[in-house]
Amino acid sequence: MAISDLPTLSILRTKMQWHQERQSVLADNVSNSNTPNFRPRDLVEPKFEIGSGKVDGGATTLAMARTSTGHIGADGADPTFGENKRAGFLTRPAGNAVSLEDEMLKVSANQMDYAAVTSLYSKSLHLIKTAIGKG
Repeated sequence: MAISDLPTLSILRTKMQWHQERQSVLADNVSNSNTPNFRPRDLVEPKFEIGSGKVDGGATTLAMARTSTGHIGADGADPTFGENKRAGFLTRPAGNAVSLEDEMLKVSANQMDYAAVTSLYSKSLHLIKTAIGKG
């Protein structure tokens, strides 16, 4: 089996390619922030199947747990973290709907996620090299 056939490395490569493409789309949104009737675009995050050695990229809810009597309880509150559900976006009189603040937040998050995936990929390669005695 070649190193490139390992499912973990394949997932990480796919994720890095997705982040690269998303960066291009987000940069296009920012560069067209003054173009009339321009609507911002974004990419759908890839989903990975469970059971085939791949990870599910879907969102899950995280319930709060009270591990000590000194912790504040969630009595009467929803035991999950809320999501930011901003409905829609503002459109300028020229028809442009790009919010530079939102786009820059997406660019920053994308950059941090890409750095994390790149780090995982290089550490995985280093671990494999160490295991076969070449690292």
